Amino acid sequence: MQSRILPIGALLALFLSGTALAQQNNTPAEPTPVACGGDFSAFLQGVKSEAVGKGVSADVVDRALAGASLDQKVLSRDRAQGVFRQTFLEFSKRTVSQSRLDIGRKKLQELSDVFQRAEHEFGVPGPVIAAFWAMETDFGAVQGDFNTRNALVTLAHDCRRPELFRPQLIAAIEMVQHGDLDPATTTGAWAGEIGQVQMLPKDIIAFGIDGDRDGHVNVKQSAADAILTAAKFIQHLGFTKGQPWIQEVALPENLPWEKTGLQPGMTAGDWFALGVRPRDGDTRFANLASSLVLPQGRKGPAFITYPNFDVYLEWNQSFIYTTSAAYFATRLAGAPPYEKGQPEQGLDDSSMKALQTRLAELGHDVGKIDGILGYGTRTAIQKEQLRLGMPADGWATPALLGAL
Repeated sequence: MQSRILPIGALLALFLSGTALAQQNNTPAEPTPVACGGDFSAFLQGVKSEAVGKGVSADVVDRALAGASLDQKVLSRDRAQGVFRQTFLEFSKRTVSQSRLDIGRKKLQELSDVFQRAEHEFGVPGPVIAAFWAMETDFGAVQGDFNTRNALVTLAHDCRRPELFRPQLIAAIEMVQHGDLDPATTTGAWAGEIGQVQMLPKDIIAFGIDGDRDGHVNVKQSAADAILTAAKFIQHLGFTKGQPWIQEVALPENLPWEKTGLQPGMTAGDWFALGVRPRDGDTRFANLASSLVLPQGRKGPAFITYPNFDVYLEWNQSFIYTTSAAYFATRLAGAPPYEKGQPEQGLDDSSMKALQTRLAELGHDVGKIDGILGYGTRTAIQKEQLRLGMPADGWATPALLGAL
């Protein structure tokens, strides 16, 4: 149902008539609804009006918002979000551990019927789902302890990003009406993600699957619900059945390094023709668009990414997280451990910030000077490496910082 937007004059008339009636009955007038910030009661009144306008019963809204409060810990997390300062080798070693691989393979066997259904109905292989399941919550073991209703109330009331979180709050109230969320007891991540694969309420409503056929979509307790809901969501993000997502490769001594990184223009076959060799020997997908990614430069692990890798970038924009998650899925699918290589020494936090500052002075858009080797910084590094006659592999080294 579309939300109804009333003209300002009509809203004012409704408010004034309500105020006059309240005065006549000697009862306090309801506060004027506000979109974010300001009086908390007025904010909740606005949320209630919007939710009722979307078809949620007033009684359900009252129950969903009863006892709602602002959580300062949520705001603290929002203001100081953690970032990936580890290298790919460091992060992937920690997240793609042997114990996680063992548990993941066991889960794939124990829930084989659910994973087979996910692939049959949505085209998403079990290892892809299981890797996200592990990366997000350790297969459901660590789902977050923030009250979901209060987290979303806090972030929607805060005027930093209400356009993102207010719709999620309304969706959470809809989940209360469906019987799929208890406002008093449902917990999750600080930003409102819920369940074993950490999804936001709007996505749970849009893509939720009752995998265990109990009449509810319970992504917290039901592994079947979580797996199938994740599969439908991943399909929505653009996953193509039967195609790879990432493939480890071995590199020749010389390549057009400036063409590496997440940029278009090459097929896997183009890279193969230049001497790039798949470690598994599989060249069936040579015609697919691809990128050659070097998380720690040309002397470290190397991967060809295929169009399905874009799904990982939609799930999480961190290059280190997405590459690790994609690699994790290949391991669950039977691939051997990657070759570590001998990457050149990288930069510590202060040196990385110094490099970003210098790149910005040279006119490159590296975004925030944060010490993170993100996409913008990698692209700027490649341009400067090329200008300086260095192999343009996008890896930040002391030699590059010295040359600049």
